Amino acid sequence: MDRKLIFEISRPGRRGATLPAADVPVCEVEKLIPPEYLREEAPNLPEVSEIDAVRHFTGLSALNHGVDTGFYPLGSCTMKYNPKVNEDMARLPGFASIHPYQPAELTQGALELMWLTEQYLAEIAGMAGVTLQPAAGAHGELTGLLIIRAYHKSRGENRTRVIVPDSAHGTNPATAAVGGFEIVQVKSDERGGVDLESLRSAMDENVAALMLTNPNTLGLFDENIVEIADIVHKKGGLLYYDGANANAIMGIARPGDMGFDVVHFNLHKTFSTPHGGGGPGSGPVGVKDFLTRFLPKPVIGQKNGMYFLDHDRPDSIGKMHSFYGNFGVVVKAYTYIRALGGEGLRAVSEHAVLNANYLMARLRETFNLAFDRVCKHEFVLNSKNQKSFGIHTLDIAKRLLDYGYHPPTIYFPLIVEEAMMIEPTETESKEVLDGFVETMLKIAEEIEKDAERVKTAPHNTVVGRLDETLAARQPVLKFKPSE
Repeated sequence: MDRKLIFEISRPGRRGATLPAADVPVCEVEKLIPPEYLREEAPNLPEVSEIDAVRHFTGLSALNHGVDTGFYPLGSCTMKYNPKVNEDMARLPGFASIHPYQPAELTQGALELMWLTEQYLAEIAGMAGVTLQPAAGAHGELTGLLIIRAYHKSRGENRTRVIVPDSAHGTNPATAAVGGFEIVQVKSDERGGVDLESLRSAMDENVAALMLTNPNTLGLFDENIVEIADIVHKKGGLLYYDGANANAIMGIARPGDMGFDVVHFNLHKTFSTPHGGGGPGSGPVGVKDFLTRFLPKPVIGQKNGMYFLDHDRPDSIGKMHSFYGNFGVVVKAYTYIRALGGEGLRAVSEHAVLNANYLMARLRETFNLAFDRVCKHEFVLNSKNQKSFGIHTLDIAKRLLDYGYHPPTIYFPLIVEEAMMIEPTETESKEVLDGFVETMLKIAEEIEKDAERVKTAPHNTVVGRLDETLAARQPVLKFKPSE
């Protein structure tokens, strides 16, 4: 576990590769480069051999945690296993080597795949049209809100407010603010759903939309969704569906049938494409038929068996992404959907819900259950039962690292004090779930016998407990060699 920095294994004169001398005189090269871009001193880079560099970075990669190396129960993010066949398909030469600016007649296969993916997502969501342009979930949210704004503007209305529940993902109010809207928060009721009276009091003719996740961030399906939609629609507002939790409802319920007008999916969550590390992601947006004219352009069209990019969209909100989105991610999602089919997608959701309820049933007596209801794909516990020992949720999360588990989402949603939001997904076996339960129960026992050991965790990782406040306020972003 004691690893040196690559600068510490550097030795003067070592090289990873030796290139032949250039056959162009240096003076001629320098004429082509503006003086301000020429170095006077060599950069301070480590000097290592190729094998040293390979071993160093391979060793670092082995310290990372991911779904290929262990259980990753990160609530509301659906960190599930990504089938390797998806990667193989995205690497097919016809897909991997394609260029965005090739003409349509030379990219029919890619256009057909994108067009079909849009049709599949529209059917899954209960929507009339889909765009694949948005790069990720929050980008999809912005796209959806801009479509909603364009719709209201086309009706001569300047609606300026967006309603979000107090249990919403943080991206919802943030995206609405970026879109220029005023944020109005509504409360949750005692069962974890939207409080109907709070919604009625907030709803007026100045509200453009309600942003909602269903099931919500508590992992609970809002039983009043039809009434919620009616309240919003009667005042002329629209319903926006945050698709972060769609892994719980595929093939079972469709947002369009619930009353939602706009929806985004996270291909990097629900449809099993790589997730995290800054991307790439994909956040397709679907809309009802009265909103399709506002979709970002170009839109994929089909005529006489040929596919084309339709730029003639006078009511479009414009372009939201270069070319047509993150194509490689779309290929992986298409592969996943085709491999499973409708019945398979339903089974995904059923198993995700089963796994979550199984974990909840086994842990609810030891850790406090925030809402005593059958959950969907995730559920929320907290450390209330361990509070008397001076233990916080962060301590439990850090101790999980010692046992090789990535912690669940903690301190979210904000309406649950000391929250632990756990999502097992459908890809984990009962043995893996039982192992996680046994570890959580063991930590609970440790708290009663030796709380200090849990408070000072982790003990078995390369880096111990960091001062996270200091790291956020005064980050050290680069290596500074000693004198």
